[in-house]
Amino acid sequence: MHAGVGLTEQSLADEGAENQKDDRGQVPAACAENVPPGAAMSPSLVEAPIRAPRNAQANRAKILDAARIEFVSHGLNGARVDRIAEQSGVNKNLIYHYFCSKDGLYLEVLERIYLGLRASQSDDDIRALPPVEGMRRLVGNTFDHLVETPDLIRLMSIENIHHAQHLKHSKLIKPLYARLLDTLQALLERGQAEGVFRGNVDAVDLYLSISGLAYFFLSNQHTLSWLLDHDFVSARRLKQRRRHVTEMVLAYLTQRPSDAVARASAEVLRTKVKPEGRGK
Repeated sequence: MHAGVGLTEQSLADEGAENQKDDRGQVPAACAENVPPGAAMSPSLVEAPIRAPRNAQANRAKILDAARIEFVSHGLNGARVDRIAEQSGVNKNLIYHYFCSKDGLYLEVLERIYLGLRASQSDDDIRALPPVEGMRRLVGNTFDHLVETPDLIRLMSIENIHHAQHLKHSKLIKPLYARLLDTLQALLERGQAEGVFRGNVDAVDLYLSISGLAYFFLSNQHTLSWLLDHDFVSARRLKQRRRHVTEMVLAYLTQRPSDAVARASAEVLRTKVKPEGRGK
């Protein structure tokens, strides 16, 4: 199990980011190992690296904010570094100095968006709660963050189109999901020990359900809203969906399998239709 300081977006990023800095406290230009093979670096950067200005942190933040909008709006292939430079108000070569390539910039945007999700799930706070309340909080936090961060839905979809080839180069994100599974497992084990959760629950399957029940609803909102004649992002509908997702997860966890089997068997017996040609 992991323990320690509270989980925040900044604290999650600090350790991994420190490992990528040079002795001036800046991310070095030679960072090609952080992007997929074949990603082109700026020729001018390779030939003549520029000296980063003193307000490097502010410039990086402006670039990342502009890049997030660009990637969400145009996808990875359609995004243009020229537009990112224009929107962020920096020289294009400065972007290549910090991030090496468009792919490197995209990866850092991805990392920031995943860090935000994991920070919002509040592992340390959740672990301190009773099992049922902790699970309720985790489901609610995950749902709320996905609703409040539509860019996350878009970027997750884009990266899945690319078979996660950029995310696989991140040194930050995968360890955070090991911690998430630790949190889920801790809640499950305490709940099982207290007799409030069923046994034999796989933490990976459980998180797939928690995430999927919210993600599918939001990622398909435009098509499903038209097909089913509902506004799926109205305040009333979002509140209803949040309650539905939370109740589904908790009902599964708190229902004993034997009770479910007994009810299902009784229903089958009650509604069973006699075979043709018999019982006359």
